Amino acid sequence: MADIPFNAERALKALAFFNRLRLPDVPGNPPLAEACGDWFRDILVAFLASEDPETKQRLVWELLCMVPKKNSKTTYVAGLGLTALFMEEAPNRQMLIVAPSQNISERCFDQAQGMIRLDTRLDAIFKVQDHLKCITRRKTGTKLDVKTFDTSIVTGEIPILTIIDEVHELGKKAKAAAVMQQIRGGGITKQGGQVLMITTQSDEAPAGIWKTELKKARAVRDGKGGKTPILLPVLYEFPAELQRDQDFWRDQRNWELLLPNAGRSIDLQRLIADYENNGRATAETEQIWASQHLNIEIGVGLAGDGWRGAEYWDLRADKTLTLKALIERSEVAVVGADGGGLDDLFGVCVIGREKVTRRWLVWCHAFAHPKVLEIRKEIAPRLQDFKEEGALTFCEVSEYVEKIAAIAAQVRDAGLLPEKNAVGFDPNNIAAFVDALALQKIDGFMLHRLRQGPALSPALWGLEHKLSDNTISHDGSAMMSWSVGNVKIEVKGNGNMATKQAAGRTKIDPVIAMLCAAILMSWNPEAFGNSVYRERGLLVA
Repeated sequence: MADIPFNAERALKALAFFNRLRLPDVPGNPPLAEACGDWFRDILVAFLASEDPETKQRLVWELLCMVPKKNSKTTYVAGLGLTALFMEEAPNRQMLIVAPSQNISERCFDQAQGMIRLDTRLDAIFKVQDHLKCITRRKTGTKLDVKTFDTSIVTGEIPILTIIDEVHELGKKAKAAAVMQQIRGGGITKQGGQVLMITTQSDEAPAGIWKTELKKARAVRDGKGGKTPILLPVLYEFPAELQRDQDFWRDQRNWELLLPNAGRSIDLQRLIADYENNGRATAETEQIWASQHLNIEIGVGLAGDGWRGAEYWDLRADKTLTLKALIERSEVAVVGADGGGLDDLFGVCVIGREKVTRRWLVWCHAFAHPKVLEIRKEIAPRLQDFKEEGALTFCEVSEYVEKIAAIAAQVRDAGLLPEKNAVGFDPNNIAAFVDALALQKIDGFMLHRLRQGPALSPALWGLEHKLSDNTISHDGSAMMSWSVGNVKIEVKGNGNMATKQAAGRTKIDPVIAMLCAAILMSWNPEAFGNSVYRERGLLVA
């Protein structure tokens, strides 16, 4: 955490009030002076008392703290909210503590009102309205409302302070970015408005507003946040390279580095016992456990019933590998495609074989009907992220089958498609795509309808080997990392079948498109050649 200059008098006042608050749900009701670690007092002082020594202006307008579960963050932010309410002298203002679910918001309010009712002096300072989840400072009329997040939480006056608990959950809410913008509107007014976000890591790959906020906080932490950042990051996480090192983060001797409340709300030995008995039961439970208790960011998941190739996927990313670059570097290329209904993605994959090295080069893209944003609201923010990175395009069905056919034609016009088995796809629900290809004069033996399910096992196994021995590169899109991480392997007879881990919430169509292309490339094709295309009148342009 950065060393933030602060107003000493204001800091002492805030600490004196905060330290006398008592825990309402712990035997003996110890005061926070004993029960809270210094790590959170540092946050309290930085957030409520920061001050530029020369201008006397506030420095910290926003703060993001990411800390693992069971570090008492909900209890502590309830205390911070009460402290802020006590410190605010302006009349009739609004403050908010926002939680993503009713359970969390009720717990936060219960902690705050419990602290007040343990101290008669506080009962004289604050008025508690249980049915409204509202606490008012009697002297000023300023209110602290504890609310469950929805798009109507901010009405009328812009809050002068907003605390958001478990902000990572907002990554699953489609309009969270708009609400955050409304909350932040107070920050540019003369009175100012502060935002404190405190959360664990997400139990899925970061998406939506959570992905945005985490990226900003890391940039500030790493000195890339501009000349005058207003956000203070406090991120309890291992560096990215150590998060990828599973031996390192599984080493229990390193865990205490991430647990500022160890010895208070967290018993390290009980945490280890929980991991040994529950956390490591399966690859899926370990992944979720590590994300919540060690803030390990989920990218493409761990091994187990997931696809083994996922372990190596991120290691083979090449951000320079555009479709144009693939075409320039390849001696031959094939195309795979797969799609479903209006709530699915339609994936397209081009695999090229690199000149001289024969390394496989993989470029993928996805298309979706705009309806998917309404039908699958739980993944809408994630899909919008993919659109912004350029890996996903929203358009009508007729438009995206034409675009995919045009991609195949672009590869053909570069002289890279083979004479036979150039485009592979699922034979079901594909008529419109076949028609679009025919308009591009890609038809007949150039098309191959590939059986699905266990029939794609050779592609799964072949890609695993190529990923593990570093003979393949891909374009490194977040869209494909997510899709690869969604793959669950089911054994069917003598083969493996790629399925989704959860209906609706996950999509693997781009991965299936890649498997279709991999089958074709595994047959060692040779390019048909531009001259032959021209002789046979197959070149459109």
